[in-house]
Amino acid sequence: MRNPLLDRSSPRELAEHGQVIEKEKELQVFPRLAEIVAADLASLEKGDVPGKWRQAPVAIRLVFGWGDSRQQIPVLTGRVRAQMPAVCQRCLGPLDLTLDVQLNLLLAGPDSGIAATDQYEVWELEEATIRPLDILEEALIMAMPLSALHGPGEACNTPIETEVADSSETVRPFADLRSQLRQKD
Repeated sequence: MRNPLLDRSSPRELAEHGQVIEKEKELQVFPRLAEIVAADLASLEKGDVPGKWRQAPVAIRLVFGWGDSRQQIPVLTGRVRAQMPAVCQRCLGPLDLTLDVQLNLLLAGPDSGIAATDQYEVWELEEATIRPLDILEEALIMAMPLSALHGPGEACNTPIETEVADSSETVRPFADLRSQLRQKD
């Protein structure tokens, strides 16, 4: 049985059939994304790593169609939502990260000359066929924050910062520069 999420097809074929994909998959289906999450979680204490995180749900809804009346430009619209564990870069503790990505993509080859519009972003294809799972994985990776942080009101165990005492040994290069400039005047 064909699996439109995993099988390679041409964007034109998917658009012609008006392919709709609505599934819930596990994070482990996305190997590069799972590798990134595993590398992030490796910094946690063993007891802080969430159990069965690879089974975290990823909700998918994709619709293929046409972006023009002449049916020359295939488009992909939809949404992918993932719940996954991450490491807070403030407190270095675990946190639940929600990625919610809205997709409005014109599927075009590298020399197509198609430009982005207000409604669609151009997703440049390197091959004549696509695997929708690969597009989703790339979109989720691009949606990941550079620094995951607990949100406002969430329990973030920020380490207590020690106050630095003002001493004469403190280096203040600009203050020193200012005093030298005043002496020259």
